[in-house]
Amino acid sequence: MVFAMIGLLAGCGSRSGDQAGLVGGEEPEIEEEMIEEEPPVSILISAVGDIMMHLTQINAQYNSQTGTHDFNNNFVYVRPFFEASDLSIGNLETTFGGAPYAGWPLFSAPDALAPALKTAGFDVIVTANNHMVDRGLVGLLRTIDVLRGNGLVVSGSRENDTQPRYAIFEAQGVNIGVVAFTYATSSAAGNLYVNGIRAQDARHLINYFRYTHLDEDLENVRRVVEAARASGADIIALSYHWGDEYVLQSNHYQRRIAQRTVDTMEVDMIFGHHPHTLQEVVYLTSELTGRQVPVFYSLGNFISNQRRETLPNTRNNRHTETGAIAQVRVEFDLNNREIISMSKSAIPTWVERHQVGGRHVFSIIPLTDGLEDNTTLAVSGNIGRAQQALVYANDILGIH
Repeated sequence: MVFAMIGLLAGCGSRSGDQAGLVGGEEPEIEEEMIEEEPPVSILISAVGDIMMHLTQINAQYNSQTGTHDFNNNFVYVRPFFEASDLSIGNLETTFGGAPYAGWPLFSAPDALAPALKTAGFDVIVTANNHMVDRGLVGLLRTIDVLRGNGLVVSGSRENDTQPRYAIFEAQGVNIGVVAFTYATSSAAGNLYVNGIRAQDARHLINYFRYTHLDEDLENVRRVVEAARASGADIIALSYHWGDEYVLQSNHYQRRIAQRTVDTMEVDMIFGHHPHTLQEVVYLTSELTGRQVPVFYSLGNFISNQRRETLPNTRNNRHTETGAIAQVRVEFDLNNREIISMSKSAIPTWVERHQVGGRHVFSIIPLTDGLEDNTTLAVSGNIGRAQQALVYANDILGIH
């Protein structure tokens, strides 16, 4: 333990003829109060990319005998990584818009996915992405309600103007702000569109930026980051839904936005998604703080039905099966409320899909040591495919 010593005067009064601050001309007694300083804490923040629910997945998780869906088996192998984290963030690229359930192009998943995400170990769910208004304003609001009703924190959308545009999650005495924004477009008349869907009625409830209005919209991102800081956030994790689909490298917009963000905002890490493939991971030096900020340009698909079999004519289709759990380790000084050091890493993942009794089974496989002992891969016979996915992932992420 580290202690600070503060000297206190035992006698403060003086009598006539006494030296000021002295009693009877004698030195005052000094009491030493020991104030305990907190030791540094180590915070592990994990984040994943696109949590998608295509109709094949939804049907695979349906139990006709009970008339219910259960998604828990999807996350069995990755759950330990989230349980070992202080904060786990996921990008929900579907809605809880209610029945009829659907995948692409207008997503709506069963509510049962929400408790499965909570059980898997997620803490904060990002809703700012191009499918957030697939079921309109009602679906947007219902998604927030279902997530919060299952104990999950939401960032990227809000229910009304009185709620903040950010979330703050406390871990080990450290307040972590999560800010999330998605790309959008606007018409000549000024109406907002998300993925081609008119979202003007939800404009005040969603966090968005437009590539055609970057100066204006990145200033708004900066204001949200500042508001989170003003509300007590010690660390800021920023999520951007950006980039080009099925591309293995960031584009010039992503790189421009990332550098502008770290140079003008007190952001400590950036997690990206939308391309449905992994992209490079870098450090960018902040002109504002001088620190190295880890940027994960795209974390790929965490779970989906996108793969080489379902996207035969799509470039880089095999890469849509692969994702990653981004991890940022932060050493934090609780006494001075500041970051001591920070490091980045990533755990590649692969979406396993096979059939048992004519029924699809989906599992997220962490591509770590011991793949040969994975029981699901043993049943499916896909270990070679998983090992090849690891090679692809390591090459893109720069892990060798």
